[in-house]
Amino acid sequence: MNMNDAAAATIEPVDLKKAEKIAYENNKLHKRLCRQVGQAIGDFNMIEDGDKVMVCLSGGKDSYGLLDILLTLRERAPIHFDIIAVNLDQKQPNFPAHVLPEYLTKLGVPFHIENQDTYSIVKRVVPEGKTTCALCSRLRRGILYRVAGELGATKIALGHHRDDILETFFLNMFFGAKLKGMPPKLQSDDGKNIVIRPLAYVKEADMERYAQVKQFPIIPCDLCGSQENLQRKQIKAMLREWERKFPGRVENIFSALSTVTPSHLMDRNLFGFAELKATGEASAQGDIAFDEEPCAPPTAPNVIRFDGFGDLPD
Repeated sequence: MNMNDAAAATIEPVDLKKAEKIAYENNKLHKRLCRQVGQAIGDFNMIEDGDKVMVCLSGGKDSYGLLDILLTLRERAPIHFDIIAVNLDQKQPNFPAHVLPEYLTKLGVPFHIENQDTYSIVKRVVPEGKTTCALCSRLRRGILYRVAGELGATKIALGHHRDDILETFFLNMFFGAKLKGMPPKLQSDDGKNIVIRPLAYVKEADMERYAQVKQFPIIPCDLCGSQENLQRKQIKAMLREWERKFPGRVENIFSALSTVTPSHLMDRNLFGFAELKATGEASAQGDIAFDEEPCAPPTAPNVIRFDGFGDLPD
């Protein structure tokens, strides 16, 4: 055995062990994502038997990941639903129009490319130097609603994840003076569509890693030259700092979005403060609600349900 053979014999087992570990971690990530998406679908009844789900594909990591995971879950689900991928080509400069059709054709997924020059409209209406994202989003939303009707889609699936939901909550609170977030399921503005966000329980960091593992052909989101909303950037930085300094804080905030007590807030439309009278009977919504320490663990563990989409433990 020469020196090169000896070196190869020494390195190969190490490389093999590393490759096995990477494969294990990647498989664990995939199972976790499928479990979380399946749980969100079950918790909010996002997809039902016979649905035609229109997955809005932008070319970013989140929408690629959403499509990939939904395709996996469709094979395991006890119900039947169809998937069609839709991309809105807004005629942004340098947009690689061939990327998504080639990817989806290779994948064997039915798709539709909607060509609409919203870029020119946005550039004409929004002053130079101002963020174009808000108007662009409104135009895109209206077009996608129309396309959903034309394609016979019963659900519109968007790739917003847990971090998007939290950022929107704080944006509304800090800059809009509202306790309002980004719901996992809602009726569209036109009243004709149901919009779902199956990635509601998924962390952005996991989507970033999944995109690297799957090597999705990512299309940059800054082709139009517009800068991302600076306020959203501030919120994102704040949450990441909290995650680093105070582990568990962001998880608690996210959990709080689904554990709301209207009687202990101040919205008169949600709770009848004006009509509130003493009944002479103890109420769980009264002062007793303050007896539990804020930092105490939950009185009952959360029950994880998968509603037929598969229990996929890590």
